[in-house]
Amino acid sequence: MKVLMYGWEFPPHISGGLGVACHGLTKALSSHQHQISFVLPKLKPMNGESSHVQLIDVGRFPVYTSNLSPKEFVVRQIERISKNIDIHAISSPLSPYLTEEQYQEELLRLARLESSEVPNAFRETSHNISLTGEYGPNLMSEVVRYASVAGSIAMRVEHDVIHVHDWLTMLAGVEAKRISGKPLVIHAHALEFDRSGDNINQAVYDIERFGFHQADAIIAVSHMTRNVIIQRYGVSPEKVHVVHNAVAKDAYPGKNGYQKASKEKVVLFLGRITFQKGPDYFVEAAAKVLARNSNVRFVMAGSGDMAPKMIERIAELRLGRKFHFTGFLKGAEVEQMYKESDLYVMPSVSEPFGISPLEAMRYDVPVIISKTSGVAEVLDSALKVDFWDTDELADKILAVLDHEPLRRELIDRGSQELKKIQWENAAEHIGQIYQAIA
Repeated sequence: MKVLMYGWEFPPHISGGLGVACHGLTKALSSHQHQISFVLPKLKPMNGESSHVQLIDVGRFPVYTSNLSPKEFVVRQIERISKNIDIHAISSPLSPYLTEEQYQEELLRLARLESSEVPNAFRETSHNISLTGEYGPNLMSEVVRYASVAGSIAMRVEHDVIHVHDWLTMLAGVEAKRISGKPLVIHAHALEFDRSGDNINQAVYDIERFGFHQADAIIAVSHMTRNVIIQRYGVSPEKVHVVHNAVAKDAYPGKNGYQKASKEKVVLFLGRITFQKGPDYFVEAAAKVLARNSNVRFVMAGSGDMAPKMIERIAELRLGRKFHFTGFLKGAEVEQMYKESDLYVMPSVSEPFGISPLEAMRYDVPVIISKTSGVAEVLDSALKVDFWDTDELADKILAVLDHEPLRRELIDRGSQELKKIQWENAAEHIGQIYQAIA
């Protein structure tokens, strides 16, 4: 089947698990004989790892609308979604992942273009938009501008089904469906309730709800996410399918005799340093562990709005010599960090799935995860905790570090579990969803 897929990140441009998931999924879908055309806001320099998919840069395509100027297109889309969105400026938190930064740039930057009177049913401008593909303060503007090109791409790229990832590309998917008439699949990797708790960004929620109700099928990465979509977005249960994330079947490097640089035990937190990921619980648990065992180092790898607060808290606790902040890591740096680690901890407050524990297990690193994570639905080999219970978290960290038989058992069981958590299985399920709606 020919799939027109809209996404926001793809290797080597990755800011979180979304890019990792898109790469693994498209590779598995191509092995099932599906042809994937993957649309990105901006292409980055690629290597051979993307040879399984046709990557499309929106900048190659002109804005395409139905008798509407670009400005009119934006206004029409927003009117269809919600009257709660201020189309000139939106002063609330916005990111595909949680952040406290505020975006204040005007939404209608593309309104500089002039409409032209063309008597055809559809009018195409000669304007090709340019997007950064980043998660900056103008993200909402870029999301809508990205959608304004979706119809042009849908008219030119042959496809049987449209598949989009998260709220960033939902408007694009709806527009592509309107133009081509092909069925729309929305893949929900994270929801606004995951990013912001109950203090949701209304604009993002409205886009999500609008997209879900326009979709022909919805893929949720966990049963937990499926339940939220049904209960908080008013979507029919029959429409929402659970397909868990996974790892590649041939990707189990282990440590391969790797010799650690540190003689101390290393406990790793790797992810966005945001409310959703629970970094503050990791810090408090670290303090309790170090009070009982000083032969441990804690590493927080990543970036996010809570990083300054976490650094301040470590200073207050006087743990600077035992706690390290690496900043955002990518590629080989991530692999190196996993190899240096003796334990991976994911104390997420709300995690729709969470691919990073699976990635850690590939390097023979045992994991502790929160019970409020989608990956807990498929992992029996992980130790599980209530994210808020830092005493329990500290106890389990010490248990793994101090008892080699337990650590070895977790590693062995994890390696067996990974054999069953494969992208090929996910791709087969998604192919069945395609067939059901095409």
